[in-house]
Amino acid sequence: MVHIRRSALLLVAIATAVAVSACGSDGGGQRSEAAHGPVRPNGGIPWSGEETRTSNDPLSTFAVDVDTASYGYARRLIMDGRLPERGTVRPEEFVNSFRQDYPQPAGDGFAVHVDGARLPRTHEAGGDERLLRVGLQTRAEDEERRPDASLTFVIDVSGSMGEPGRLDLVRDALHTLVDQLRPTDSIAVVEFSDEARVAREMTPMADARPLHAAIDSLHTRSSTNLEAGLVLGYRVARDGFRPGRTNRVIVLSDGLANVGSTDAEPILRRVRAEAEKQIALLGVGVGSDYGDELMEQLADRGDGFAVYVSEREQARKVFVRQLPATLSVRALDAKVQVTFAPQAVRSYRLVGYDNRALADEDFRDDRVDGGEVGPGHSVTALYAVRLAEGASPSARIAQVQVRWTDPADRTPAETYGSVTVADVDRAFTAASPRLRACYAAAWFAETLRDDGSDGPVRLTDLATIADGAAAATEDAEVRDLARVIRSADELR
Repeated sequence: MVHIRRSALLLVAIATAVAVSACGSDGGGQRSEAAHGPVRPNGGIPWSGEETRTSNDPLSTFAVDVDTASYGYARRLIMDGRLPERGTVRPEEFVNSFRQDYPQPAGDGFAVHVDGARLPRTHEAGGDERLLRVGLQTRAEDEERRPDASLTFVIDVSGSMGEPGRLDLVRDALHTLVDQLRPTDSIAVVEFSDEARVAREMTPMADARPLHAAIDSLHTRSSTNLEAGLVLGYRVARDGFRPGRTNRVIVLSDGLANVGSTDAEPILRRVRAEAEKQIALLGVGVGSDYGDELMEQLADRGDGFAVYVSEREQARKVFVRQLPATLSVRALDAKVQVTFAPQAVRSYRLVGYDNRALADEDFRDDRVDGGEVGPGHSVTALYAVRLAEGASPSARIAQVQVRWTDPADRTPAETYGSVTVADVDRAFTAASPRLRACYAAAWFAETLRDDGSDGPVRLTDLATIADGAAAATEDAEVRDLARVIRSADELR
C-alpha cells in the first residue's frame, strides 16, 4: 500500500493554485490510484480511504488532526441552502467537531481509548464488518496554571469581509477575548487588505484600552493580500516572542487571496519556517465564500489547526472558551500507527485523514511532521473493519500506538492500547451514544463526498441516529447535527 507523507504531498499540490488540493506525490514518485481510495462504479468521488487487505499491509499510519473547519463550513452552506463542494468535505473534521467523553490521562501526553460496534441495521454491509473507534485524549489544564501567551492577530479587512457575519463577528469576538485574558498575556493586531499594517504592537492585557481601540479601528478596504498579512504578522510575532510563553499567530480571513503573491507555496514555506521557531498558527475561517483548502494547509504547515465560524455564538465559543483553554500545547508532531492482526482482520478502511497519511517508517522519524494537540483535546479516528472468518472473541484485532514529542524539551514519547473481537461485537444500539454520534457525522461526510448516488446508508437514517445520540447525551450540538443532516437530505 502507498502511504502519503503529508509535507511532500503539499508541495506538489499547491504548485499551481492558491486553492490547494489535498492530493499529490510522495518524494517525487507518483501517487498510486489506490491512495485515492476505490473508484466508485458511477465515477463519482470515492469514499475516503481504501479498503486494504491486512495480509498485504497490516499497518495504518497517519498524523493526528484536530481541525474542524470542514464541518463548520459545510454546516453554514447547508443551512444557507447549498451543498458543499465535495473536495471541501473531510470526514475526520466532521467527527472531531463533536465532544467525546474519553478519560483523561494522569500526566502529559495521551490516554488511548479503543472500542467499536456492529454497524447499524440500516447500513448496507456484510455481517463481518465492524466499526472501530480510536480515541485520544489529552489532560485539560487549569487556566491559572497555563503559561502566559503572546498572540498576534492577523485580520483580513479586504472588501469581502464587509459581508455580515465576517468582520463584525471578528470584532465582537476579539473585544470579548481582550476582556477575558489575563493581565500578563499580550496581544498584537495586524490588519491586511491590499497591504498590511500594524494596528497595535504587542501590548500587555493590563493595558487593554488601546487594544479595544485597535479592534474598533478595523474597517474593510480593498483587496486580499494574505501573503503581506502573514509576512508582517509573523514579523510582529517574532519581535514579540518570549521564551517560555505560548506564541501564536491567529489569522482571521475568508482565505480568498487575490493580490500580492497568490501562489500558496511560498506562503506555506514561510509559515513552516516560522513554526519551527515555535510560533504556531491558528486559522479562523469566516464567510459564505471561503478558501477552505488554503486555510487548512496554512494551519497544517504552521503546526496549528483550523476552525470555521459563521455565527456570533460560535465565534465567542472559539475565542472566549476554546482559545484560552488551548493556548498551551500538550503534544507536538503526534502520530498514530494501528497494527491490524491478519488472523482476526481480513481488511480495514480508515475513514477520512486522506491528506494526513504517513509512510509507516515515518512513525518514529521525529523529523516528519505530525499534529499539534492542546490541553483537553480529543482526537477520534474511525475504521471500517472486516473480521476474518471464525475469529475468536478473545482475539486481538489491533494495537494502537501513539507517538509525540514533548513541547518543552522535544523528547519523544509513546503509549498504546489494544482491542479484541469482543470489544467491537456489541450491537450498534448498545454502543456508547458518543460512538453513535461519531458514526452519524462520519457517514454524513461520506455521503456528501459522493455524487448523489445511493450510498450504504440513507441520510434520514443518519439523522435518526444523531437524534438518539443527542437525547442520550443531552448535547445540543449533536441535536443540531441531526437538523443539518435533514437539511442536506432536502437539498439532494
